[in-house]
Amino acid sequence: SVPRCYLNKQLATVRVLKGDPAELSCTVSKDDVTGTWFKDGLKLTSMDGVVFEKKGLVHKLTIHKAEDMHAGKYRFEGGDVKTEASIFVEDPPQVDKVLLKNLTSVSTVAKAGEGVKLRIPFEGRGPIRATWLKDRMELGDDSRIRVDKTDTCTTLSISSCDRRDCGDYKVRLKNDSGILEINLKLVVIGKPQPPAGPIKIVESSADNITIQWKPPKDDGGKPVQRYLVERQQMGRNDWETLGETPRRCTSFTMTKVEEEMSYYFRVRAMNAEGVSDALESGEVKAAGKGSPGAPEPPEIISASRDTITIAWKAPRKTTTSQIMGYIVQKRKKGTVTWLPVTNVPVKDKKLKVTSLKKGVQYEFRVAAVNAAGTGQPSKPSEPAFAQDPIKSPGQVQDLKVSSSDSTSVTLTWNKPEVQDGNAVKGYEVEMRPCNSLSWTKCFTLPAESTSCRVQGLQAREKLFLRVRALSDSGPGEASELEASAGAAAPVVSPRLLIDDTVKSFLVIKAGNPIRVKIPFEGSPEPVVTWLKDGLPLPSRAAVSTEDGSTQLLLREAEFGDSGTYTVELGNGLGQKETFSFQVQITDIPQPPGAIRLEENVPSTVTVTWDPSASEKWEKNLYYTVLKRESQKGLWHVLGDLIYNNKFTFTRVVPGRDYYFRVVAKNDLGASEPSETVQPWKIWKTKAEFRVKAQKYRGVNQNQHPRFLVPLKSHVVVTGSDCRMSCAVGGHPPPKITWYKDSRDLSRDPNYFCMNDFGVCSLVVLGVTKQDEGEYMVEARNEVGRAFSKAFLAIKGNS
Repeated sequence: SVPRCYLNKQLATVRVLKGDPAELSCTVSKDDVTGTWFKDGLKLTSMDGVVFEKKGLVHKLTIHKAEDMHAGKYRFEGGDVKTEASIFVEDPPQVDKVLLKNLTSVSTVAKAGEGVKLRIPFEGRGPIRATWLKDRMELGDDSRIRVDKTDTCTTLSISSCDRRDCGDYKVRLKNDSGILEINLKLVVIGKPQPPAGPIKIVESSADNITIQWKPPKDDGGKPVQRYLVERQQMGRNDWETLGETPRRCTSFTMTKVEEEMSYYFRVRAMNAEGVSDALESGEVKAAGKGSPGAPEPPEIISASRDTITIAWKAPRKTTTSQIMGYIVQKRKKGTVTWLPVTNVPVKDKKLKVTSLKKGVQYEFRVAAVNAAGTGQPSKPSEPAFAQDPIKSPGQVQDLKVSSSDSTSVTLTWNKPEVQDGNAVKGYEVEMRPCNSLSWTKCFTLPAESTSCRVQGLQAREKLFLRVRALSDSGPGEASELEASAGAAAPVVSPRLLIDDTVKSFLVIKAGNPIRVKIPFEGSPEPVVTWLKDGLPLPSRAAVSTEDGSTQLLLREAEFGDSGTYTVELGNGLGQKETFSFQVQITDIPQPPGAIRLEENVPSTVTVTWDPSASEKWEKNLYYTVLKRESQKGLWHVLGDLIYNNKFTFTRVVPGRDYYFRVVAKNDLGASEPSETVQPWKIWKTKAEFRVKAQKYRGVNQNQHPRFLVPLKSHVVVTGSDCRMSCAVGGHPPPKITWYKDSRDLSRDPNYFCMNDFGVCSLVVLGVTKQDEGEYMVEARNEVGRAFSKAFLAIKGNS
């Protein structure tokens, strides 16, 4: 739609994009009124791209295609109507649409070790500030990365890519008309990391050795194609290639081994980009041909304060040589050294280990012995304490069904009686259907809990439930009962009860909590799922759902918590309802950086400053520039809603001291100010003027002062500037003095007096009602003096 401004309704501002049309209109009271349009105080008769129309009582000014020259203050005068409006031509940063689609829809792919350049050409009103970000952090120049910018493009250069450079990048283009953000994705491919270790020995015998590893944690951006396996025999320096395995196979069996020989193995991963570094194993020793295999880990039969009885089974792998006995070893849990339990092999497959230390936890292992020698030891047994057995806890008391519905049953019970200091450490709840004999564990609860709710049942389903107490000595005897779920409740579609307390857009200050509570209804009870930007919530987020409401809580908001949050209800019947809301994390901006002042154009000052650090995370940041004319004067706003880091002040009075201040602002408030410390002023320099007077003897050149152009009276609106001028002649050149109501204005800092070769001016800045009155200028030389008077009238804003 065309931006319009109806001047009669006092809508005084039109903002239009460069190249778009705009329209101003004004309605007068009579049809015969001939109106006049003005721009920046000058009468408009014709202008490129502007059409003037009159239809009945309506006068229109139409701009077909807005350009920078069309920006300004427009005024319409006609009959009893006099009103004005301003047109601002916005020219935000833009990027070619075809290029933008190509950049955002396809990932940029680079090879590790090679350089990459991402170049973004742009258009828009300068100056345009370009910022590159990765993972919300601004990128700066370092040994590998460089950011370049010209007036028409910005380039990110990475001299030597590596896998760390993969990820999402953002280019932010910003000027005083707006912000454009472009999301890019960079993929770096290279050779994979080494396979994940350690190398495990799955089997080691006199005939073969089987090793196993895990895939690399990083495949280099290309799938692993195969693994290369090598071995080194102890005592040799060279490595021998054993073979390759496909990418899905992470184990290898070496069949050519020497009896009791030690080997080292290494494995490399290969993809389309190259071969990884090697994962190496420790020493692996092949077993002797006649020795038996390893038995299963021993089992703990019983324990007392100084003895533990263990038992084991013969190894599955045996030879033709008969097993003569077993070597039994022990060690304290947490230690490395294994100690023999007996000096000779044990013929039985059961042993009572004596002389143990009370209260210490032990592990045991066994190895079979035959005529060829001792075989591989078993894996360690489960650790066991050398202590007298403890009685198991008693039964829980008063087990009963306290409530039930169509999908759940709630149980309650009392703690069992404590026996011989055997404290209850928790409870185990199990269930089984009426048509089955198998028990299924439902819960393991802490000792403080004496109730639980068994969910997921069918309406009117019958089942058996049992509860047993747990202690250090093991589970106690179970208490059992029969229960049934209630009748099915009527189905109620899941529905989120959104009211005025639930906002669709939240602005949260960093460090404050994010707490959103949403009530809901539904039968059966819906399953609640929370998501952030379509993914599971971060681990810091806490979700609680009870009594028909669900709550999201993040105790200290971080900038990374900004995004779209979604809560979803589902009842398992295919019925769902969702609600999404936006969260914006922000904070009071940090102060701008150092201020610099330059007089690029005579009688103006250009104020520039380093950006606030908050620009990295705050999209709606802008600046306000203020000035004052003395060290203790009041601050006055020069410019507001400034979206770049530059402002030009044009109404500088030479000779005055100025102090400047810049403040960063957003929706939460304003930063601390950044200020200039030293006063700034423009020294007015007058051009040297020399007149070579002709020498006439006997002629008197003196002339009385006279006003060639007298003063004129002025009528000025409050707040505007007033300039009163006259022209004076006389010889010698007269001295000029200004008066207001007979008061000498020469030393009053609120008035600025000038005399340029007889053209005399008095400037009154920002007139107020107190400036109204009679002004007089006096011209005096040694011959005489002359006067000129005028009246200044002040009227209020209409």
